[in-house]
Amino acid sequence: MAVSMEHYRVFYQVARQGNITQAAAALYSSQPNVTHAVKLLEEELGCKLFLRTNKGVQLTPEGELLYSHVAPAMEHIRRAEEELRLTTRLRMGSISIGASEVALHCFLLPILRRFRSAYPGIQIRVNNSATPQAVRALETGMVDLAVVTTPVELGGHLRRLDLRKFREVAVCSPGLGLFPARPITPEELAEYPLISLSRDTMTYGLYENWFRESGLPFRPDIEVATADQILPLVKNDLGIGFVTEYFLPQEAGAVRKLALTKPLPERSICLLEQSARPLSPAARKFRELVTTGAENGDLTFPGGLL
Repeated sequence: MAVSMEHYRVFYQVARQGNITQAAAALYSSQPNVTHAVKLLEEELGCKLFLRTNKGVQLTPEGELLYSHVAPAMEHIRRAEEELRLTTRLRMGSISIGASEVALHCFLLPILRRFRSAYPGIQIRVNNSATPQAVRALETGMVDLAVVTTPVELGGHLRRLDLRKFREVAVCSPGLGLFPARPITPEELAEYPLISLSRDTMTYGLYENWFRESGLPFRPDIEVATADQILPLVKNDLGIGFVTEYFLPQEAGAVRKLALTKPLPERSICLLEQSARPLSPAARKFRELVTTGAENGDLTFPGGLL
């Protein structure tokens, strides 16, 4: 019979207890089983590990040497088992979420608040970036899950679940001098300075296609890295931007929503995950909160979501 980890666990307990009977009790085993395991280990290693005394057993020099290696290993295993138990009960652990700007502010914040309240021992890391960067972070294992906005390009190993649909609105500042009495056409819109996400984003391509459908080029005057940067530029009379209503300021008159003859593209907030990579208990619970909240509609979402 080959020596296994269980034989070293028996050796560890006998050395700690200094008594075979007490070691058997700690291991929930019998004295003969413990004695047999020690004998087998000694035979396998070719040396005596214990000497019997009037009070029980004590380590030989060879046993002392072995114990100096086995004891730290057993302590590491004990700690690992305890961490696994705590992780399974969601008392500790971590989760890393990739999120685009719109997904974070328009969907994730109430879920993060709920998760944090229910599982305060779980460390949360949010990687806020544009959708392509969030997808790459998921592909490389830097994040456990990603919540982003469409359009999005996925490899075959990623799985997508649509959560909520929304449309953006066109906005401008009063200082731009655009006060139409009727909805404006894409042709009229293209005559004004436009503010957009940068051309390396999927959103840029979305609006490029929207203008192209009307036979128009899409030539934004200003490009920005993230969606939250658009509105400050709009408020400073630098052009027309496309934003979710969540980003609109609360104060009246700061910006104007423009009615359009052609609806802006419908988009989705979606959850992405690796189809082949198992999720940690914390990530599974977070995923459950995300999908349940989306299905039940029991979270408070800002205007602009459909």
